[in-house]
Amino acid sequence: MTYIFINDEFVDESEGKINYSDRGYNFGDGIYEYIRIYDGKVFTSKEHYERLFRSAKEIGLNLEGYSVEGLTEVTKTLAAKNNVVNGGVYIQVTRGVAPRNHPFPDASTKPVFSAFSKSYDRPYEELKNGVKAITVDDIRWLRCDIKSLNLLGNVLAKEKAAQNGASEAIMHRDQTVTEGSSSNVYAVKDGKIYTHPANNLILNGITRRIIKKSAEALNIPFIEEAFTLDFLNDADEVIISSTSIEVMPVIQVNDNKIGDGKVGQITKQLQKSFDNYIESEA
Repeated sequence: MTYIFINDEFVDESEGKINYSDRGYNFGDGIYEYIRIYDGKVFTSKEHYERLFRSAKEIGLNLEGYSVEGLTEVTKTLAAKNNVVNGGVYIQVTRGVAPRNHPFPDASTKPVFSAFSKSYDRPYEELKNGVKAITVDDIRWLRCDIKSLNLLGNVLAKEKAAQNGASEAIMHRDQTVTEGSSSNVYAVKDGKIYTHPANNLILNGITRRIIKKSAEALNIPFIEEAFTLDFLNDADEVIISSTSIEVMPVIQVNDNKIGDGKVGQITKQLQKSFDNYIESEA
């Protein structure tokens, strides 16, 4: 039996039903988060759910009656019910069920929460050896800081990466690198880490925040400044990060080898620091 969480209940996945009038289904009108599980413990759930509430506020979604602590317990319970020792829990919230009409429904409409879990191991081989990425135009909307359900632009970019034998698509607006289709992006040059500032054009990733803390602890300059595709291609090291892929080295972008084509020393330092963070926080 595999459990999911829906309408404030834990039920077998075969019983999970979504109404065809759910605004998440009709409009992508909702938000989500993804929480990692390491050795049976939730990782950085507070930071993830604080971001969920921020996203809700930005789109005018009322989550009164819910809390960071309560959703963390849902995450723990769902992982335990499904015996997820290493893996993750996905949770999303829509504006609820209402007749299909573009304006927000009546304030009495209750948000719909749903969540599922899955087991998988850490991407050890990729973390050790690095991955390939391609570059694509960033065709998404201008509120990428909101972790919304509107992911079609991200999906198209990720599919293009897959078609080209790459793990990620690094997006850019007029030659300025923003982020990956499901990750944040960093270029290391002359011992300094560069990454796009956390504004409306990128999602301020939880792993991104950990990398920033790690860099500060290691006395590695962490510069939140937009950079170009040329700068990316000329970088000594390139890194992408997310909850799923952690601190992932990129050794090739399109047909261009990054640095010497091997995982760089700063990347290795950040990976080690991230491992220590898992041990201390999870």
